[in-house]
Amino acid sequence: METHAAVGLRDRKKQETRDRLAHVATLLFIERGFENVTIAEIAAAADVSKMTVTNYFPRKEDLVFDAHENVVDSLAKTLRDRRPGESALRALHREFVGSLDANRPLNGLCTTGFAQLVHDSERLRARERELDEKREAALADALAAEAGATDPAPVLVAAQLAAAHRVLVHRGRALIRERTGRQAVRAELTELAESAFTLLEPALGGCYER
Repeated sequence: METHAAVGLRDRKKQETRDRLAHVATLLFIERGFENVTIAEIAAAADVSKMTVTNYFPRKEDLVFDAHENVVDSLAKTLRDRRPGESALRALHREFVGSLDANRPLNGLCTTGFAQLVHDSERLRARERELDEKREAALADALAAEAGATDPAPVLVAAQLAAAHRVLVHRGRALIRERTGRQAVRAELTELAESAFTLLEPALGGCYER
């Protein structure tokens, strides 16, 4: 029987390998373009077999979006963790602004190379749209868990909140591609977030208060 320590070490080594593969692949993609790099070249650069790469990442796109599980759950997690008396809208607004101060990449604060990489690849943009749809659905499910499965409101509310978040992330990426300074990016996104969530406040400000 494996001990907890042995299982923990194995899982840690798997995560280290996964992180290294994603890092190596992303550097190659940024240098040469997503479509111009093969799995074999990634394997060679990481000193592993092609099978190891595909075992960890069955989809080539997820070498770029290696944190996709966190991406999908991010808005739902914010909802679950919201403060007493806080609505879904205000929780997402607070979390987004806080993420700017913490420089979190999940909300669009990435490197210039990464922003340009995604912008230049239709396959990566398509994968990101899939993740956006899954993130919206996860938020709707989290809202429905509170409101009741037959209530249509969770789907409508999630669509509006997710759309606002998506606009903010994409605007942040655009500013980064333009090599706007980080302080200026944070300032513009903070102002844009205030405008976006204020616009939704009359309809959603009191929805799903904890």
